[in-house]
Amino acid sequence: MTSPQPAPPLPSGRRRWLTLLGLAPLLQACSPLRLINATVPSNTHTVLRDEAYGSAGRQRMDVYLPVNAEPGAPMAVFFYGGSWSSGERADYKFVGEALASRGIVTAIADYRLSPEVRYPVFLQDCAQAVRWSRDNALRLGASPDRLYVTGHSAGAYNAAMLALDARWLSEVAMQPADLAGWAGLAGPYDFLPIGIPAVQRAFNWPDTPANSQPLFHAPAGNGLKHRVLLLAAKSDTLVNPQRNTLAMAQALRQRGTPVELELFDRVSHTTLIGAMAPPLRGLAPVLDRFSTFLQQRPT
Repeated sequence: MTSPQPAPPLPSGRRRWLTLLGLAPLLQACSPLRLINATVPSNTHTVLRDEAYGSAGRQRMDVYLPVNAEPGAPMAVFFYGGSWSSGERADYKFVGEALASRGIVTAIADYRLSPEVRYPVFLQDCAQAVRWSRDNALRLGASPDRLYVTGHSAGAYNAAMLALDARWLSEVAMQPADLAGWAGLAGPYDFLPIGIPAVQRAFNWPDTPANSQPLFHAPAGNGLKHRVLLLAAKSDTLVNPQRNTLAMAQALRQRGTPVELELFDRVSHTTLIGAMAPPLRGLAPVLDRFSTFLQQRPT
């Protein structure tokens, strides 16, 4: 009997889309994001792992350095999501590589989570991570004047609160004006009353203060007055973009803050950040918008 012949290799474009189609449902179901880290190239960056910005076990970050960084590169501190109760910096290798490949020094920071801690401790951790990043920017090849706080989902909340509510950076002898800007991807900026049990625990519901919400601070004259990027999925069913992203953009613009805004088709709450990974970039130009924003020099 004749042995079956191997199938001819698929064209590279079709292979890419089959990979995308295979991974997208996993991301949609919130499977561990490390599933896509196997697609990340290793020749675009180097990594400084387990850098300590505090004494607690989760006060650690991995810093992704561009291979061919220009002097005075921008630096992004990225906070991941997970309802303030889950997440690991290792899962976001694909974010660190994506930004480093565009010349951006990128710190992926862990922070303490609920139920070990409650609001506002995770914001205090994030403020310490930003202070460490500013203090070490020159050593890492970045400019302290081009420091951005960024994040996805709960991490976008963290970034927004550091940029808009001066209490947290003031605890580490900084102020929002020390930042070049902030970027939020699918951020929850106005989520009272709280209905999700994990978030209730993290924010001591029903004793959650109104000033725990980023949108509470957006109309004020304090805090960051320049350069904001807000990205979201049009069809996000977890964090409503109208109530959060669009409302935040409107409030900031009313006080004169320049805001870049885009809502994407073909992505969800989860695949919005997944679109930064090599096999999923065809879903939406998230990396292009994100990296272009970070590369712009402050005026």
